[in-house]
Amino acid sequence: MAHQLLKGKRGIIFGALDERSIAWKVAQVAHDEGASFTLTNAPIALRMGTINELAKACNAEVIPADATSVEDLENLFNKSVDILGGKIDFVLHSIGMSPNVRKGKDYGDLNYDWLQKTLDVSAISFHKVMQTAEKLDAMNEWGSIMGLSYIAAQRTFPDYSDMAHAKAMLESIARSYGERFGRLKNVRVNTISQSPTMTTAGTGVGGFDVFYNYADKMSPLGNATAEDCAKYCVMFFSDFTRMVTMQNLMHDGGFSSSGITDALIEELKK
Repeated sequence: MAHQLLKGKRGIIFGALDERSIAWKVAQVAHDEGASFTLTNAPIALRMGTINELAKACNAEVIPADATSVEDLENLFNKSVDILGGKIDFVLHSIGMSPNVRKGKDYGDLNYDWLQKTLDVSAISFHKVMQTAEKLDAMNEWGSIMGLSYIAAQRTFPDYSDMAHAKAMLESIARSYGERFGRLKNVRVNTISQSPTMTTAGTGVGGFDVFYNYADKMSPLGNATAEDCAKYCVMFFSDFTRMVTMQNLMHDGGFSSSGITDALIEELKK
């Protein structure tokens, strides 16, 4: 049931690739809640995915943009403000990519050029998005900007490799830019640390199936779904969370607070 939480609000959603993407689910829920928005992804991702189907269903326009390119981001914000008829109320940064992970490089044998690419795409782009929005004065007062993170920013997980460093940087940028944007425009900036999720990006991490099942048993509520994450994001785009900023918000079924659970004990007994 929709409640029109975002009625009259305008946004930009980064990272919808296919129907398994969290950004895809966010777009669907935001549309149901009354928002208008543009969709964006890197040109290569647009060719790989099915974003045009989502755009048609949500009455949204697709604007190609490489989030590491300030020029592309300037074009994205300017066009979005023009298309949507006003400044932006919410932004979702759902972007993450590691060539080292994708190509199976061991953590003790990282390609450092690829590491730079990981940080630029997965974290520094978050700063570029917000700096561009600030310089163009594209955000409305009391706007909301959200990035998607993961608990590997605080804890070590095998095979997550340099993406852990990118997520730690992402959360640091959220705190630093959250202070700045809050002081300047009352814009709040947060990150959500989501459960392992069956997305195209998530399943690209080695051993994902095993860890997904482990996390499900370690979480009293089970793993949070992409659909539930989308609802959580939309709540933070709404006016019901106007005083929450500079936070990394755990959306993981209780995983981050659990030492061990009965479900995992029973599994280990087998």
